[in-house]
Amino acid sequence: MADLLRVENLSKRFGGIVATDNIAMAIPEGELHAVIGPNGAGKTTLIAQLSGQLVPDSGQIHFADSDITAVPMYARSLLGLARSFQITSLFLGLSVLDNAALAVQARTGHSFHFWRNARHEPELRDPARAALARVGLNARAALPAAALSHGEHRLLELAMALASQPRMLLLDEPMAGLGPEESARMVSMLRDLKKELTILLVEHDMEAVFALADRITVLVYGRVIASGNPEEIRRNAQVRDAYLGEQEAVHGG
Repeated sequence: MADLLRVENLSKRFGGIVATDNIAMAIPEGELHAVIGPNGAGKTTLIAQLSGQLVPDSGQIHFADSDITAVPMYARSLLGLARSFQITSLFLGLSVLDNAALAVQARTGHSFHFWRNARHEPELRDPARAALARVGLNARAALPAAALSHGEHRLLELAMALASQPRMLLLDEPMAGLGPEESARMVSMLRDLKKELTILLVEHDMEAVFALADRITVLVYGRVIASGNPEEIRRNAQVRDAYLGEQEAVHGG
């Protein structure tokens, strides 16, 4: 299967700190690829470069056979690359439906104005409702976003990413702050979505990672130390020493 995303020698420095160090990875269409590693490994810097939030110092990013290394963030979204679960960008005073409609508007370039009611714009409302239905939030559409739980905020962020009709999702720690029931709901949601979309998942929840990932890349100090299927990663002594052993100690495994 052809690679939808390909990264070559991607590097980013912040002063004397090397956040990503010659990272190379390839993600075929239809794969859920997880990126794991300890705090400070460079995971968030990597996803910020892939989304266009940060410009790499060197290296290349190819998406759908196009070099997007210098393409701005909004243009990557139009190409079908959507990021979710960064610092929340929800409008808490607007309704759940209006938040999703804004995401549709961003994709279509529709002349939507903040002071107009998105619920009365059919070309925004209908795809927004469809996105909310995919994450199970249709019944909450009329509520202000501020009334949702933390887990529901995560689902709304996912709906907003889906409203852009992406080919690939970049998910930055979707399980962060979720309780056991909310985490289980999110895992179930992502398991369904991976049937339709290519997904890059940055996540600390190893139970979720091993339940979902087709392949896993491990970063330590900005470098790839291993990449393979979940069983290969579990058996990798270097990975266990650098990260998984620490995780098991934390979780009592």
